[in-house]
Amino acid sequence: MPLHFTLDPSVDPDLRDGLLALWSDVTNAGGAVGFVPPVTPEDIRPELVKRLADLAGGRTRLLVGRDEHGRVAASAFLAYSQHRLMKHHLWLYTVMVHPGHQGKGYGRALMSTAAEVARTFEGIEAIRLTCRGGTGADAFYAACDYKEVGRVPGAIRVSPGDDRDDIHMMLPLI
Repeated sequence: MPLHFTLDPSVDPDLRDGLLALWSDVTNAGGAVGFVPPVTPEDIRPELVKRLADLAGGRTRLLVGRDEHGRVAASAFLAYSQHRLMKHHLWLYTVMVHPGHQGKGYGRALMSTAAEVARTFEGIEAIRLTCRGGTGADAFYAACDYKEVGRVPGAIRVSPGDDRDDIHMMLPLI
């Protein structure tokens, strides 16, 4: 079953709780989405509150994919650049597909939908993202037509003695 995607859904307790569960489940399955396992939804809540404030302030957009049961199965945040010289680029953050849905093509569908949506935003010419080295995420994004444009060796410290590259990738939209 394909996901049903919604841009800028109404944020209600169901969506909030679905995003918290998704984020913690992805993290606990080893996903590189800003935390290191183990986490609970309560560990994630302060970061989600910041993202929801960015939504309310118009600085960020939210793309949510729901499965056939209406549960939050995938999401990504699309953030407008706040730098006055980079307003033509959009940042893609916290790209997540629930571990129970891995291997169904939902990640590619999420990335494709994010690009389609971004093309409708006035003045946006490219999507940028960063990912944690050593996870295979860069290969996934490359398969979605993103190109590596930079790498900062050892910039992400997962734990003492486990430093990973911060990989910068970009998808031109025009």
